[in-house]
Amino acid sequence: MWQAGVSLLPVRRCFVISPDQSQSGMEKTMSLGLVGRKVGMTRIFTADGDSIPVTVLDVSDNRVTQIKTVETDGYTAVQVAFGERRASRVTKPLAGHLAKAGVQAGEILKEFRIEADKAAELSPGSVVGVDLFEVGQKVDVQGVSIGKGYAGTIKRYNFGSGRASHGNSRSHNVPGSIGMAQDPGRVFPGKRMTGHLGDVTATTQNLEIARIDAQRKLILVKGAVPGAKGGKVFVTPAVKARAKKGA
Repeated sequence: MWQAGVSLLPVRRCFVISPDQSQSGMEKTMSLGLVGRKVGMTRIFTADGDSIPVTVLDVSDNRVTQIKTVETDGYTAVQVAFGERRASRVTKPLAGHLAKAGVQAGEILKEFRIEADKAAELSPGSVVGVDLFEVGQKVDVQGVSIGKGYAGTIKRYNFGSGRASHGNSRSHNVPGSIGMAQDPGRVFPGKRMTGHLGDVTATTQNLEIARIDAQRKLILVKGAVPGAKGGKVFVTPAVKARAKKGA
């Protein structure tokens, strides 16, 4: 029974997370990784004689350019440089930033948020090598997918095509009706239609490291990774890796 002064609206509960809690929880889920270049795909033989497809990643010369701390920057992170860049192509602010660390200019700078004790083990100018990972470890590889240009709904969203036989008049690869009735009289935002496909940041999770070439600083991961040959990739420990049964 309704009473005066009593609200019938649902009560919404909110939880306040302190900065210390949010910061510590965020750092626990982040790990140091490597910046690399996709060399291409090939096949290798395992010890059991199985032939598996692998992607070769060049992760050479990951140079630490800066160690960020909570006191100076508000968070803890390690910034690394990868690749090479001519001095004439480096801006003066960036040149001063790299000169402070005593490292060569790279094609790309990447930050990895890690725990403070892990960051304390590194220093500007040090090199992060392939020994960061081990064979059999699960990793996530992020890159920019290959651009496919303007694509239809069949290629873009895996739509089914129309009948290719008698009775279908020029409606083989069309998506069908996209409209509504007079109400609402519009096409809802997010409707799956034709458009640009690819050329977006994508991450392939839980790829297994099949082999590591420490001499040539190469990592061979089982399966395919996003991007074309020569594309930049970020390799980090898998965030959804499952522990082996019985381990």
